[in-house]
Amino acid sequence: MNKIKNYFKRLWKALWDSTDLDEKAEAALKEAKARIAEMRKELADVKNAAKNVVAQSIDVVDAAKGKKRRGKKPYKNYKKNKKTNNNSKKN
Repeated sequence: MNKIKNYFKRLWKALWDSTDLDEKAEAALKEAKARIAEMRKELADVKNAAKNVVAQSIDVVDAAKGKKRRGKKPYKNYKKNKKTNNNSKKN
């Protein structure tokens, strides 16, 4: 009885070793995890973009009401002769 049991155990092990199902399953799982991680990053980007769209649409509504833009410096404060570190001469 023990010989038959050992025979079937060895046969099962030999059959299992001859297949590459476990390696394929591991590779598929690894690929799925990588794709899920990328999807999470993209969904975070979409979430931030949606927030920006909401904020911009509120600004459009405020502009329609006649309110001035928030957080924008007036053009008159811009210095035309802004000093730079570029010392090259223009020909």
